[in-house]
Amino acid sequence: MEKECCFKKTKERSEKEYKSLINRLNRIEGQIRGIKGMVERNAYCTDILIQVAAANAALNAFNKELLANHIKTCVADDIRSGKDETVDELVATLQKLMK
Repeated sequence: MEKECCFKKTKERSEKEYKSLINRLNRIEGQIRGIKGMVERNAYCTDILIQVAAANAALNAFNKELLANHIKTCVADDIRSGKDETVDELVATLQKLMK
């Protein structure tokens, strides 16, 4: 459920959604720490670049999951309750993601 407080929106996530997102972020955090370690150990450039590409792919997968959940919950709920401005917000968000 989306709540507004002091003009900031928040979202209550199900435990399943929360755990899935946190698990993804924990894996990404580990990948980033691994990349940092590679730089500290003077790893070969292409090896680091490949790991960075993997981290980028993991972030993109996180975004896809979060966006799908957002559309299925927040956007759908707002449209059902007559808040059509949510569609404009979604379009603006998608434009930012596609830069």
